[in-house]
Amino acid sequence: MTAKVVVVDDHPVVRDGVTLLLRAEPSLELAGAAESGRAAIALVSELRPELVLLDLRLPDMLAPEVIAELRRVHPAARIVVFTAHGDHQGLLAALDAGADGCLLKDVAGTDLVAALRRVLHGERVVDPRILPAPGRRSDALARSGLTRREYEVLRLAAQGQTNPEIAETTGLTRNTVKTYLQSALHKLGARNRVEAIGKASEAGLL
Repeated sequence: MTAKVVVVDDHPVVRDGVTLLLRAEPSLELAGAAESGRAAIALVSELRPELVLLDLRLPDMLAPEVIAELRRVHPAARIVVFTAHGDHQGLLAALDAGADGCLLKDVAGTDLVAALRRVLHGERVVDPRILPAPGRRSDALARSGLTRREYEVLRLAAQGQTNPEIAETTGLTRNTVKTYLQSALHKLGARNRVEAIGKASEAGLL
C-alpha cells in the first residue's frame, strides 16, 4: 500500500529534496507541500495523508501548535518533525504535543525513508543525536529556572499571542497568564516580553 505524505517546510530546497527522495520510493507518495503552519493544517484537512513531515520552525506557527491542530483535523496522521536543530528545546514540546518522530535534516536519504516506514508501522522514531540523554533534555530549561507552565506561556508570547489569547489557548485565567509571564521575565532577567523572548531564544529555549 502506498502512503500519502505531506511535506511542510518554508525552505524550497528542503521541499525539493524530500520530493525527489519520495519519488524514488514506491511505498511513499508525495501528496502535497506547504510553506506555513496554517497552509499545512488546511492541506492535511483536505488531503488526509498518512504521514506529515513537519519542519520545527515555520514562519507563522511553532511546530507544537501545528501538531495540536493537525491532531484535531486529522487524528490518524503520523507526524514526524524534521529539523536542523537537534538540541532545540522546541523538540521536547513537539514530542509532548504528539509528534510520532523527530529526525535531523542531515539524515541520509535511505535512513529517512526507513524511519518514515517505521513510523507508519506505529513506531516512535527519534534520531539518537536529538537530546540524547533524558537527564540532559531539559538542561536549557533547568538552567533558566523556568517551570513548564512559564515556558509554555513564554512560547505562546513568542508567537505573538496576547495575554487574553494565551489564556484562551492554555485554559488559564488572564491574571494567571500575567503572573507566569512576570515570573518568566524575572527569571530571565528581562525588562519586558520582547527582551524575554530574545533571551529565551539565545538560550535555545525557543
